[in-house]
Amino acid sequence: MENKIIAEGKTTNEAIENGLKILKVSKNKVNIKVLENEDKRSFFSILAPRVVKVELTLKEENNEGKEVKIRKEIELTPEEQEKAFENVEKFIKEFIEKSSGKINYNIEKEKEGLRVNLNSDNIGYLIGYRGETLYAMQNILSAIAGRGIENRVRVILDIEGYKEKREKALEELALKVAKTVIRTGKSIKLEPMRAYERKIIHSKLQENDKVETNSVGEEPHRRIIISLKK
Repeated sequence: MENKIIAEGKTTNEAIENGLKILKVSKNKVNIKVLENEDKRSFFSILAPRVVKVELTLKEENNEGKEVKIRKEIELTPEEQEKAFENVEKFIKEFIEKSSGKINYNIEKEKEGLRVNLNSDNIGYLIGYRGETLYAMQNILSAIAGRGIENRVRVILDIEGYKEKREKALEELALKVAKTVIRTGKSIKLEPMRAYERKIIHSKLQENDKVETNSVGEEPHRRIIISLKK
């Protein structure tokens, strides 16, 4: 889908609405620039059909639907990837030795960092409520991976496939709540979620032509409101 279009209408509002229909987004998802205003017409165009042109540009969004600057990921050199790998593997081995039970691990090198997966019969305690422990451990691994490396190292941690299961549950929640909003006509405010979880909700309902999503509040209590499109 294009991220910038020019739309036309007899009035500014009509031109904007036409553009939103083409992009299939709500008004808060775009930046609007009026190219030709109905109030700024020359003497020679006074008899011509009135046409207003507007330029709509999709906002770059973070996980809460707010406009942000695009941050370019820094690619690590092969040497930095290897150093990060060694740092993390050493920590994990020491962690496993001090932990009760057998834990299997897998570390994959990526351009921006590492992807780590832990599996065992009973390590749910490393996930915690709504993944709180998992994300705390992910932050620790990111710090450890970056030791002796100038560039920031991104570490993505998953435990027993928790993130995939959580993503599926959130997508199902988004669809269920959207149906309720459409049926009742009343907005529904979801419980506070992490930024990446809010992104899943936003993305799942982005193409829905009947509801829209908006994030409200401050971290760590920021949450999504699902409501009918106006």
